[in-house]
Amino acid sequence: MALTCPRVRAWRVPPAVWLWVVSWALAVASAYPPPTRQEKAYSFGRSFLGLDRCNACVGTSICKKLFKEDIRFDRWLSSHLELPKASRQSYQGNLTDDSETWRPVVLSRLLSAQRHQLSDRSICSSARRPPTCSIEVALRATPRFQSWARSHLLLPSMVQGLSAPLLRCPSQRLLDRVVRRYAEVLDVGSVQMKHFSDRDKLRLLYTLAVNQHPLMLQMFPGTEGWPFPRYHGSCGRLVVWAGSRHLSALYSAPLEERADAAYQLLNIAQGLGTNSLRFRLYYTEATEDMFGLAEDGRMLVMDASGLGVIDLQEGFPPDDHDTNRANQTTDVFSCLSGSCERPPPCSEVRPSQSFALLCRNILPRLLPSRELRPPRLPSQTARELATCADATRPDGEVTQAACSLMDILRTMRPCSPRYGYRYPECIYNNRF
Repeated sequence: MALTCPRVRAWRVPPAVWLWVVSWALAVASAYPPPTRQEKAYSFGRSFLGLDRCNACVGTSICKKLFKEDIRFDRWLSSHLELPKASRQSYQGNLTDDSETWRPVVLSRLLSAQRHQLSDRSICSSARRPPTCSIEVALRATPRFQSWARSHLLLPSMVQGLSAPLLRCPSQRLLDRVVRRYAEVLDVGSVQMKHFSDRDKLRLLYTLAVNQHPLMLQMFPGTEGWPFPRYHGSCGRLVVWAGSRHLSALYSAPLEERADAAYQLLNIAQGLGTNSLRFRLYYTEATEDMFGLAEDGRMLVMDASGLGVIDLQEGFPPDDHDTNRANQTTDVFSCLSGSCERPPPCSEVRPSQSFALLCRNILPRLLPSRELRPPRLPSQTARELATCADATRPDGEVTQAACSLMDILRTMRPCSPRYGYRYPECIYNNRF
C-alpha cells in the first residue's frame, strides 16, 4: 500500500495582515535607506583647473572644496548642471562651509585661456623645447629659479625684472611680508623660506610673474581692515575669493547711494596711501571693473593686479641702479603676464596719483555734472572734481580737491541698515 503524505490545508493570510506587513517594511526601509552612490554635479578635469600645469600654477589649497562640491559655479546650486566653458577667465559662484548657507565668490584664472597658452609656449620656446614641453621642467632649469631654490630669503635681487607693479621698487621688508603671508604653504608666518619646498617656491615665483592679485589679498587681508575681498584659496590655476556686486550697478541708483560709493572710493585711496604700516599702495590704473560692493554696502578693490606698493619706511634704490639691474635680470619670467614692459621708476609715482585716476575715470559716472532729478549735487562739486582730475596740477591742489569732495559727499550719505559696515554707528556719530 502506497504511503501518501496527508494533505495540508493552505493558510490564507487575511488582506488586512498583508497591508500591515507592507506598511511596516516601508517604514523600516525609509528609516534605514540603503547606501547609494551620490552622483557628482561636476566632473573636473585636470586641464580645466590647470592642475596639469602644476607646479607652474598658483596652488592647491581650495581643491578639496571644489571636489566636495562646496563650491558651485555661476550661482548654480542644483546638482544636475555641468561645468561652464573652460575658455572663460572668471566665473561667479557660491561657496559653503556647512552645506546650508552659501556665500558669493569669484573663481578666476590669472590670465585668459589664450594668454595662458601663449605664456606656456613662450616658456618652451625660451628653453628651446617643443611647444608641448613640460612647463615645470623648463622653469626649474632657469637661472632665476635656481637662485630661488638656493635661498632661504626672498631678496630684491631675486625679483628684479618682473613686471608686477608690486615689485616696481621692492624693499626687503615688503618681500618678507610676501613670504610671511603666503597662504599656499602649510606653515605660514616666517620670513624665511626654509619650510618652502621647491614646488612651493616655483608656485610663488610663477604667481608673482603672472598676476600679483592673489598675493595682494594675502598680504593685506580684509580682516585687518584693508579694502580687499577675502582670499579663499586656489586650485591649479583657478583662484577663489569673495564675490561682490559690480560698481556699474550703481550708475542708475539714487544720488545718495552714488555719493556713498564715491566717498568710499576717495577714502580708500587716502587710506591706501597713508597707513600705519608705512606702505604706500597706489593705483597704476583705475577702471570700473576694479571695484565692487560687498553685501553690507562696503566698497572693495576687487582687482589688485594693478596696485603698486612703495615702502615709505625703507625707501627704494636709486632709479639708475634699479634700471640697470632690471636689464640684467630680464628673462622668461619677465613676460609671463603678457607684457614684457617694465613699469616706470618709483620716483615718477606721485602722491596724488590715485586721486587723479579716480576723479578722471570713475567719479564722473557716479557724480555727473547734471542731475536729472532732485536732490542735486552742490554747485562746487563739479569744480572740485575737475581740479582733482587734473594731473598737471601740483599734488597739494589735487589732494585738497579730493578732500573737499569727501567733505561734500560725507553729508549726502544715507544712514540706513542697508549699509551695515557703518550702521548703527552713523546714528550717533557725525563722522559717518
